[in-house]
Amino acid sequence: MRTYKAVFSDIDGTLLTSEHIVSTATIEAIVSLQKKNIPFVIISSRSASCIYPILKKHHFQCPIVACGGAWIEDMNGRILSNEGMSRQTAATVIEFMTEKDFDLAWGIYSGKNWITNDRTDARILHEESVVEVESVEGTVTLLPDDAVVNKILCMCNPACILQIEEDLKEAFPTLSIVKSSSYLLEIMPAGMNKAKGIRKFCETIGIATEDSVAFGDNYNDLEMLHAAGCGVLMGNAPAAIRETFPGKVTLDNNHDGIPVALKDLGMI
Repeated sequence: MRTYKAVFSDIDGTLLTSEHIVSTATIEAIVSLQKKNIPFVIISSRSASCIYPILKKHHFQCPIVACGGAWIEDMNGRILSNEGMSRQTAATVIEFMTEKDFDLAWGIYSGKNWITNDRTDARILHEESVVEVESVEGTVTLLPDDAVVNKILCMCNPACILQIEEDLKEAFPTLSIVKSSSYLLEIMPAGMNKAKGIRKFCETIGIATEDSVAFGDNYNDLEMLHAAGCGVLMGNAPAAIRETFPGKVTLDNNHDGIPVALKDLGMI
């Protein structure tokens, strides 16, 4: 059996149950890995500031790969990587979406900053309640001229999201635009994804990406799952993904899918 040296986990639909908590069995699995000096790394489209509440609530520390791979920090909070688009590029995208009058709300993630366009919008209020962090209402001009924008998050009307995605991809072919749920679109620099994030993290700790395990449940996790030595899909993933996924499929996020798979792999 292969010896894996790092574990990466998506958050929503993977690490967290539908009640937005980390189960006791999963916490015990994380602790077990850490005792063996195997990093358990949270990797998410969320910003770092929207990941910290999970660590605080469940009383553990771990490295973070945030904003879909653009922001990386070690378990002590030291920044290892900070990539993204320019403030001007982000402003151009926002202007385009405003002119098109898309049915969406947006958020800009830059480092630990989270700026949204309308904090009275129910979609933004919902996102704030999920991540347990309040955004700052404003525009990209709140950021310094030389700021790096790690990601733009679009919270769309599900009935319109595919058309919005198509229009954005046509207007901005140099950006990476990916659907991460029935209503969320992630806009990042070209080539930025979770696969790049795990490769970069593995490089910083001196291991091969093939020596890692990755857990995910949605479309924006697929590149990461294929890049890892062992990609594990959660049982609650959309049926279209489960039916074609060539790797391992574990139980869903409400039935300890992560620790069950780690036991199967002989890691805990």
